[in-house]
Amino acid sequence: MPVFDDLVPSAPWTEMRVTEEDRAALDPKTGLTMLAQMHLIRAFEEKVLDLAGKTLVHGPAHSAIGQEGGAVGSALAMRPGDQVNGSHRAHHQFLAKAMAYVAQDGIDPTQPFSDDLRQLATRTLAEIMGLSQGFCKGRGGSMHLRWAEAGNLGTNAIVGGGVPMAAGAAFAHQRAGDGNVVYTYFGDGAVNIGSVLETMNIAAAWKLPVCFFIENNRYAVSTNVEEATAETRLSSRGPAFGIPSIKVDGMDALAVYLASEKANEIMRAGGGPVVIEADLYRYFHQNGPLPGSAFGYRDKAEEAEWRARDPLDAMARDLQQRQIIGVDAVTELRRNSQQMMEEIAAEMLEETDGKTRIRPALWPEESFVDYGLRGDLSEFEGARFEEQVSFTGDMADDVRFIDVVADVMGRRMETDGRIVVMGEDVHRLKGGTNGATRGLSDRFPDRCLGTPISENAFTGLAAGMAADGRIRPVIEFMYPDFMWVAADQVFNQIGKARHMFGGDSPMPLVLRTKVAMGTGYGSQHSMDPAGIFATSPGWRIVAPSTPFDYIGLMNSALLCEDPVLVIEHVDLYASRGTAPKDDLDYCIPLGKARMVREGNVLTILTYLAMVEKTRQVVEELGVDAEIIDLRSLDRAGLDWDMIEASIRKTNNVLIVEQGAAGTSYGGLLADELQRRVFDWLDQPIMRVHGGEASPSISKVLEAAAAARPQDITAGIAEAMQAQGRPISA
Repeated sequence: MPVFDDLVPSAPWTEMRVTEEDRAALDPKTGLTMLAQMHLIRAFEEKVLDLAGKTLVHGPAHSAIGQEGGAVGSALAMRPGDQVNGSHRAHHQFLAKAMAYVAQDGIDPTQPFSDDLRQLATRTLAEIMGLSQGFCKGRGGSMHLRWAEAGNLGTNAIVGGGVPMAAGAAFAHQRAGDGNVVYTYFGDGAVNIGSVLETMNIAAAWKLPVCFFIENNRYAVSTNVEEATAETRLSSRGPAFGIPSIKVDGMDALAVYLASEKANEIMRAGGGPVVIEADLYRYFHQNGPLPGSAFGYRDKAEEAEWRARDPLDAMARDLQQRQIIGVDAVTELRRNSQQMMEEIAAEMLEETDGKTRIRPALWPEESFVDYGLRGDLSEFEGARFEEQVSFTGDMADDVRFIDVVADVMGRRMETDGRIVVMGEDVHRLKGGTNGATRGLSDRFPDRCLGTPISENAFTGLAAGMAADGRIRPVIEFMYPDFMWVAADQVFNQIGKARHMFGGDSPMPLVLRTKVAMGTGYGSQHSMDPAGIFATSPGWRIVAPSTPFDYIGLMNSALLCEDPVLVIEHVDLYASRGTAPKDDLDYCIPLGKARMVREGNVLTILTYLAMVEKTRQVVEELGVDAEIIDLRSLDRAGLDWDMIEASIRKTNNVLIVEQGAAGTSYGGLLADELQRRVFDWLDQPIMRVHGGEASPSISKVLEAAAAARPQDITAGIAEAMQAQGRPISA
């Protein structure tokens, strides 16, 4: 018979209970502050539900009534420099962290509330109601609350979506050595999500000071925890990754406070992440002012049992038993909290024709709708711009494209200590799978970071680093198709962050990836991502086609305060071209195309590897065509001055790209063109692109799926034939 030995987790997993000695040792000032914070949060949430019930809150109102103890207990254990983020149900966490920040000396529940507390409640309620005085100017609403000054990194409507970003912020603290920690709050519904588990793994491997705070309220909307997982002790996820984990009564603010102090001790000492699981209960349904029993998935007896453990009552009893506060004072605290919220709400409302409405003057102006989607590029003031045609320095004519990719990144890392490179295998194989990061790990071992195979997690980490502002992350997707693995972080988080949080929060992040059509890697490794990114808000896109342009555009990407996708191409890696001998410091403006070849009868718009292929075809055919290398592909980056001037001259346009029709960039470009230049066109816009299907493994079928030189020839011939100028194709 085989012998089975029990294995012991490498990290402790404990359940913590508060003793009477602990209660007696609680500092009265801290206890009174806990009580005051919980009452303020309770009154705030009740007012939100009241307004929601009157249809004065547009969108959801995810209240956390019943869960105040977890938020307040953990927030009061933090320093002002510590940070938090949360999920869609996060009013209580946002307020707890913000109150601890604005009232660092504590709150006396027997005294009138300070102007700072009133202002905090006002701006938070205004944000939830979508008003311009909110923290995000009304853009975030209930689910997207950010106040960076107070340590609130931003709450998140995607369940588990903010967890990787919290780990990125923790990386920034670790690298700065400031001793601060980050708490990321999420529920039982998020604990089984891939991004959460991926982030636990990488945070443990890198020993990041992040606390994974699980609010186990037993229900993800109506699905209970027993239905969702076999192991309902959710803190068990921690030991699986080597993370110390603590299970605690979340209805007891003191218990959470003591557990958080222990977690902070571990994290601040360099021990890496900690999991805290707080068992607590939301009194109401997922959204709105009705209890869960009204929807049939909970019964009233269960709700009554949990209400009997109310965290506000529990803290009041502890303080009363120690004669720190009296019954009448607690009653007055409740009344004062409610009164303040009544007054704040009244300032936002008015009566008209017997109906209550929000004061019209408080709404954002409609002109604000797109403000802050991307920055104004003022960061480029004083930058040195160069173009190859006018460059006066020494040039070399036989420079390998892939060498420039590595060299310019090395130069920027040498001059800018904020840059951190991340991705799978970027630190090995002599510069990753293509040599693009050659030499970086030797020169900058703490800033060239090989990651686990977890695009969602490391992309989210990079987002958190970028939002922090002290780090400029450069991440590599080995293949662009992997963006679908990390789609939440790429599109829902990074691309939307600046706009969603009010328009004033930079997101300086660079994502490098390569188009690998023709390498035989098949349908899941061969796409051109330009069309997908161009139709998603917030991203800037550059596609360099020469070594000279790569240097200038990558430098611009690394200077930009917006997220920038830098698309490379395997066909270009081995190519050679002209580049400066000893100058890696110039920029090329974002939004500036390059005139490759002048002509008079046809404008050809193209980018990346298709630029040189198109030029060769045009020269072979002897066509008087004008070729424009777009270089910047996002909506804000298209060089309409050059494009429109060319089309006014030629009155004809052909778009040339390599990739599939379905994810095509040319479709978006053609739509923009027909609205801008329709009156100057002698014939419809024509296009060259790949097939409908993604390239497959077969060498023959792969070649047929992507646009080739013969397709460019056919496209030019068709365009010229329509003008009555046939050519011999």
